[in-house]
Amino acid sequence: MAKRILIVRLSAIGDSILSVPVLTSLRRNFPTAEIGWVTERASAQLIEGHAALDKLFVTSKSTFKNPRELWALANQLRQWKPDITLDLQGLTKSSLIAWLSGAKSRCGFHQGKFDGRELSTWFNNQLFQADAEHIVDRGLELLGLLGVNDKCVEFHLPETEQEIEFADQVLQAIQFTGPFAMVNVGAGWPSKIWPSDRYASVAKHLGQIWGVPSLVVWSGEQERVAAEHVVAQAGGFAQLAPSTTLTQLRSLIRRSCLFLGSDTGPMHLSVAVGTPTVGMIGPMPIKRVRPYGNHNIGIQKERLPESKLSDRKSDCVPMLSIQIEDVILACDTIMSRFDQTQAKAS
Repeated sequence: MAKRILIVRLSAIGDSILSVPVLTSLRRNFPTAEIGWVTERASAQLIEGHAALDKLFVTSKSTFKNPRELWALANQLRQWKPDITLDLQGLTKSSLIAWLSGAKSRCGFHQGKFDGRELSTWFNNQLFQADAEHIVDRGLELLGLLGVNDKCVEFHLPETEQEIEFADQVLQAIQFTGPFAMVNVGAGWPSKIWPSDRYASVAKHLGQIWGVPSLVVWSGEQERVAAEHVVAQAGGFAQLAPSTTLTQLRSLIRRSCLFLGSDTGPMHLSVAVGTPTVGMIGPMPIKRVRPYGNHNIGIQKERLPESKLSDRKSDCVPMLSIQIEDVILACDTIMSRFDQTQAKAS
């Protein structure tokens, strides 16, 4: 079997998180192999230090605009000498990196709506037709090219002492001593943003009915303003989180009893650390990007027709079709389970 296996998944943060089960599966099935991963800086901080990973190659969006940077990355990869690459992104840039690595066996997906796009089917020389719909399951299916049939989904994201200390200090400062919910107001696309007043209504419900306050997290000035609106309208049942890195956010999410947000990186991060998650899905197919696992709940009321997929970053209709009552019902379902678990523990 190959001595070195290289995962290529550059971005986005959520999709990179959903690719981690491929890493853990590789380690289970090839315990003596060296496993590497090429990714962009934003995702790298969440993968760095993972027990299953031997080598992390960090690139940036500018790499593909700068021939010198691209050549330097190619040299790093060729010096590492991977035998096999796994292109989990299925784009020209990811498959080009796989090709530049010098690996003889370059695994990727057959052409599809979301996988095997652009020139990836040219650069990759072993192609797989995945049947599963969710990103997690599709990634694991790709391992069939290596003779692996492993459906066990594990993330095992790391956590440092500094991150633990940060989370403890934040919760102490805002005097959250019991169960609390996390609310993430932001998203990478306008079409994935849910209105602040609706988040506030859900946070108020969680406080009034379940006695659970909400910590509202954000990234960047625009999201901070939206988060402040949630806090202002939640009837005293929400607190504004401080600015956090992704790894600090990861530690805060671990400590919450419920995470609420749309289809974005923090939502998938919540799933990865095992926090019960309610995810609101706007333009993308829910079977592909829902919060993974039976203990999590995905909500989608409308989705874009095939003819409008090109508008998926800007068309807000599917997201706005999700009503407050839909989200409250999902949150109540998860909180009921949490109450039952707490009762059994006591």
